[in-house]
Amino acid sequence: MSSSAPVRTTYHHGDLRNALIRAAAELAQAGGPSSVTIRAAARAAGVTPTAAYRHFAGHEELLEAARQHAVDLLSASMKAALDRLEPAEDPVERALCRLAAIGRGYFTFALAEPGLFRTAFTGRTGPLPPMADIEESSAFRTLIGAVDDLVDAGYLSEGRRPMAEFTAWAAVHGLAMLHLDGPLSTLPDEARDLALERTVEILSEGMGGPALPGPARARLRRVARGG
Repeated sequence: MSSSAPVRTTYHHGDLRNALIRAAAELAQAGGPSSVTIRAAARAAGVTPTAAYRHFAGHEELLEAARQHAVDLLSASMKAALDRLEPAEDPVERALCRLAAIGRGYFTFALAEPGLFRTAFTGRTGPLPPMADIEESSAFRTLIGAVDDLVDAGYLSEGRRPMAEFTAWAAVHGLAMLHLDGPLSTLPDEARDLALERTVEILSEGMGGPALPGPARARLRRVARGG
């Protein structure tokens, strides 16, 4: 079988695997997770598919490597947004701005790199592992830390803390998907930014607002559960 790409035969140990991962990430960036295949990655890396199969048993393993690479880039975008924050003396303002920056970094990455963003949530994503097994440097731990900061600052009560990180995650992720694959895809940049601003604002105000009266909260939870 012939190929127009040059075939390389002088990789040091481990170099080809990394080259294939980079190629898979570039394929995902251009065309999303469906474009990641052993054959396409091998062609991009300048080797035969047979050589690629020495490092990846099949398509799923390569896609998982590309997915993890995409997750790392998403996390880097969130942390870069945090690094750009100006210092705030008030602990509540500081914690809320951290939450907003994380949302901004997430949203920015989704719109700038839709192929990689979709890849980050494909393949063997599986359930979240136990908290003790989640790396401190992960994007999810960064989000959890921001929500915990709101509790430490006295803005979010301990009673309302459970699952708050999922609420924040779902709000920004859902908004990103509405822009990428939904009815908001044609909005101009200014309207997109405003939608994110309002999402973060409403979420933040809701976290610190007064709790519902007990009977109203119980009824609301019943409705949410479908009862």
